[in-house]
Order: sequence, then C-alpha cells, then structure tokens
Amino acid sequence: MNKSSIAVFVALIAVAFMGVTTTTLVQSAEKKDPNRFNRLMPPKDKRTPPVAEDGIHDPENSGVKVLQEPKEAFSVLVKGKGGNYVDWVKSLNKKKISPLYDLDDPELVPMTVDMNIVREVKGTMPDVVFPHEQHTQWLECNNCHPAIFIPQKGANPISMVDIMLGNKCGVCHGTVAFPVTDCRRCHSKAKPMKTSKKSSAKSNKK
Repeated sequence: MNKSSIAVFVALIAVAFMGVTTTTLVQSAEKKDPNRFNRLMPPKDKRTPPVAEDGIHDPENSGVKVLQEPKEAFSVLVKGKGGNYVDWVKSLNKKKISPLYDLDDPELVPMTVDMNIVREVKGTMPDVVFPHEQHTQWLECNNCHPAIFIPQKGANPISMVDIMLGNKCGVCHGTVAFPVTDCRRCHSKAKPMKTSKKSSAKSNKK
C-alpha cells in the first residue's frame, strides 16, 4: 500500500469515527434532555434564574446589579401555565405592563387586527385557532409576513414536527413565547359531534 493509499485509508477511518462519535453525542444529549429543542421547558429549580446566571448577561459587568431580578418583576404579573409562567397577554390587557410601541413616540399605540384564523386538523384533536389580535398587540405584520407565513390561504403547511424544529410558530413559541406544552391553548376549537345512524334512528322513533 503506497503513501497516498494509506493517507486516504486513515482519512476514511477518521471520518467514520467522527460520524459515530457525533451520533453518540447527539443520542446522549437526547437521553439527558428530551426537550432540549425548547429552551422554555427547564426543570422547576432552574426556571427564571438570576440575571447574573441566565447565560445571556455578562456576570462580570457591573450593570447586571442595576437590573431588576426576573422573579421580582414577574411576581406582580398574571401567572401562566408554562414557559416563564407569566401570561403576558393577560398581563398586558390588565395593564400590569405597558410596553412602549415606539421609542420615539410614547403616545403611539399598535394597530391591532381582530381576526381569528381556524386551521382544521386531522383526527379528534380540536382545531387550532390563531388569534391575530393578541399577536398584533406585540408585533407588526412584517414580523411574520411573508418570511414566516405567506398571507395566502393554503400556502402554509404546518406540522408539530416543523414547529418543534423551530419553524413556523416555533420561531417564537419555545424561545420568546410560551412553549408548546399546553396543547389546548392553541387547539381550542372543538370539532362538531358526529352522531351515528343508529342513535339518529332511535331519536327519530321517540
């Protein structure tokens, strides 16, 4: 075997080993944290860490001492069922918070769109209701359209797998908005009850 053949052989072995190692590491991470795709699903003892320990702020910067701790800030807000356990929409509607819509014009208010979109889903799971009003209280239309959602009926196929991979609704939900752990929060429109032919016949006889 000449030198070039040996070099190729060694390279192939290295690639194969790296592939196995990478796969093993990924599988190990999945076993340790099956919900790692969703950073808003930490264990109870790690929810809402102090500013200096949140992994976002520089703990060495003296400015972190000036910031209000999240637990203190959240204590006056309406409690939620997941994520950081704050219901931000209810907190906004009850005027617990009043975020500025525009830094240059404090009097400017967002233009909300009161329109619900119902997405029918297969099986017995309730259909999804997407409320534009709650979203436009926080966001402008161009935050989602057209990059994330094309504003056209039937142009946006969505699956839970897609969402969990951080696409479509998952761009925000699971990162900066509530996670997808409370199914009925989105799947909120019950399907019409189907009556069997037998039960219909019995009711007609009565």
